Parts: sequence; C-alpha cells; structure tokens
Amino acid sequence: MLFFFLPLFLVFLMIGLPVFFGMLAAPGFLLWLNGQERDIALLYRNVYTGMDSFPLMAIPFFMLAGELMNRGGITMRIVEFSQAMIGHLKGGLAHVNILSSMLFAGLSGSAVADVSALGSMLIPAMEKNGYTRKFAAAVTAASSVIGPIIPPSGIMIIYAYVMGESVAALFLAGIVPGVMIGLSLMMVVGFLAKRNDFPAASRRATWPEKGQASLKAFFPLLTPVIILGGILGGIFTPTEASAVAAVYAFIVALFILKTMGWSDLPKVLTKAAMTTSVVLLLVGAAMAFKTVVSLSHTPEILANFILGLSDNPYILLFLINVLLFIVGMFLDAGPAIIILGPILGPIFTDLGVHPVHFAIIMSVNLTVGLATPPMGLVLFVTSSVSGERVETIAKAILPFLAVQVVAIFLITFVPQISLFMPQLFGFAK
Repeated sequence: MLFFFLPLFLVFLMIGLPVFFGMLAAPGFLLWLNGQERDIALLYRNVYTGMDSFPLMAIPFFMLAGELMNRGGITMRIVEFSQAMIGHLKGGLAHVNILSSMLFAGLSGSAVADVSALGSMLIPAMEKNGYTRKFAAAVTAASSVIGPIIPPSGIMIIYAYVMGESVAALFLAGIVPGVMIGLSLMMVVGFLAKRNDFPAASRRATWPEKGQASLKAFFPLLTPVIILGGILGGIFTPTEASAVAAVYAFIVALFILKTMGWSDLPKVLTKAAMTTSVVLLLVGAAMAFKTVVSLSHTPEILANFILGLSDNPYILLFLINVLLFIVGMFLDAGPAIIILGPILGPIFTDLGVHPVHFAIIMSVNLTVGLATPPMGLVLFVTSSVSGERVETIAKAILPFLAVQVVAIFLITFVPQISLFMPQLFGFAK
C-alpha cells in the first residue's frame, strides 16, 4: 500500500489535485482495486475522528496568536530589535533576517507564517540595500524552517499527538537544534558577506538605541517565555498554553501597543481559520490513511525490511535521514509525520534511540524539506512573496541547505543536542 501510495499521490498532485484530496483519493483508489470496499468507508470516516482531538486544539490557537502578532505590527518591532543588535555586521540585513526568524519562531511556530510576515518586509529592504532578490529570497526561505523547530511548533504538537509523546518534552528538545541551525545559517551569511562584500544594514546602534528597541520588542518577546514558563511550571497544559498565547497576543496588539483595532479582528480570525482548516484537514486525511495502512500490515513489512538492511543503529539512522530528506522534498511535514512516525518511531526506539531524540530527528529533517526543491512549500510561498522564480530560489538556497544537512547529521549522531533541555527540566530520562 505505502509503496504504491506515494507514486500515485504524486501523480494526483501533478495533475492539480489539492493535497487533501490526493491523500484520500490515492489510498481509496488502491483499496478499490484490491476489492477492499469496506475499508474505503473506514478511510473516510476516520477523517473526522483524526481531527477530533483535544491536543490538536493547540494548532488553531497558536495560528491565531501568530496572526494577531503579525497583524498588530509586532513583526516590525522584532525586526527593529534584531537590526539594533546585529544590523551593523557585514551582511547585516541577512543576519537580521535570520535572527528575526529565530525570534518570530517563538511566536508563530510556522514556516509559512514566517515567510509571509518577514519576507514581505525584509526581501524588498535587502534588495534596496544592495542584495540580489534571489539571495534575499533564499535567506528568507532557509531561515523560515526554524519556525517549526523552536517552540511553539505545530508539527511537534502533531508528532506528540500521533506518537503519545510529551508536547513539553518536544518543545524543549527543539530549542537547541533550532538555535544551532540559526547560528549555522549566520555563519554561511558571514562567509558570503566577506566573499561578496555585502553591506552592513546600519551603523552600530548605541546602548540607548538598543534599550529603546528592546523595550519596543519586550511584550512580543515575552510570548515564548509565558508559553514555556507556564507549561514547565505546571500552570497549564500545552493546549491551554496556546489559548493563553492567543489571549495575550490579543491584549498586547489591541490594548498595550494599540497597533490593531477592533475592525481588524474579522480579517485576523478569517485568516487564522483558513490556515487552521488546511492543517487540520491534512491531519485528518493523514490519520485516515494511517488507519488503513495499519490494517494492511505495512508497518510490520517495512520494519522487517529496514532491520534486514543492517543491525547497526548508526547505519540505519543515516539511511533513515536520507529517506526522510527525500520524503520531505515531496510531502509536507505534518502528513509525513503522521504517515511515517508510527512506522519508523517504534523501530528506532527498539534499537535504543530515545523517542524524544527520534522525534527531533524526524521533525527537523522534514521541516528542512519544506525549503527543498522540487516541491518544498516554503519555496513556493517565498516565490509568491518575492516575485522570484522557484527554480532561481532553489539554486540560491543550496549553500544554506548544505549547512542544514550537516546540522541534521549532528542532531542525529549527538543525542544530547536534543535531549539536554528536556532532561535538564525533568521531561525526559
């Protein structure tokens, strides 16, 4: 089923069928060919049951919080803060782009939201500052993948829901890898800035100017502190934390900063609802497909195949990274996690890989796939925002993808990069 599903699914995408319908049509067609009409009814019934989950309520609330922050002009404050801190460096605006993505990740948890919010602002600014549009777009696309790694993270909520892991443990496990990827991208920018003589974005900010920028960004940057602090302190669950984040973003935008009015709310709520519906429909379709796959004993067959390749966990981890990287080129991170997580997770847990460590390996790998040609979603969103062709961005992003691949292998073979934070706070053994 899984072997034939992926090619058929890609065929449906190429003829223009939306991803949600492709994820249901491909297994439905295969079940019909196999004469399993009874399982077709099970497939479509599980679309609803796959979405009907309390933990998944965190997704719409985090989407709403990110939308409120963006609409309220809070993105601009984050960019100004980043520019005050590192804008004086060579290649300053490219560094600002990456640091802004790292900070914005703590608000939205979405790569697409990152590109939409920061790209529309920073790509034109970088172009005016002497950068080529393709380079500005490539930096934006590459840094946006940090969004789902640094908490809060939509895909980690999905992984925790599917695999029965602690959301708090996954959130904590994503902090160090996310920061490491951000710093590695800055190293690439630093190298390219020297080679190509990129300009600084501005003069070095004075301490009063840094203080003023910090004060403006104080309330937005307090969001991840409230989210993680509340979860780690046992004050609220991750789902409740998402609701608190949305209420906090509402209060900050409307009453504290006063950068948004009541008339803006309908647009904010509509956009958050539309974005959420896309994600949850994909989750429902993927959960339905997962149910059918389990009935066909595909996980057991694939597990036996993988274990037959080698009994060395390091070799298997290398091979699985290659597989996930290829899958990430074609399939969005959320559906890929739901389909492959229950198949691959138990295999590597039995081999001695910590379940939280494997969750980060899978999440980071598939997230980087969002910016990987030929079908990386972030590439298409960046193309839409920048007006640059996808093929052009795909070529310009290669140096950044190279360091992200190195980071993936470091995360894979040095478990403490992922496990340090959750073990420090007692969420992993």
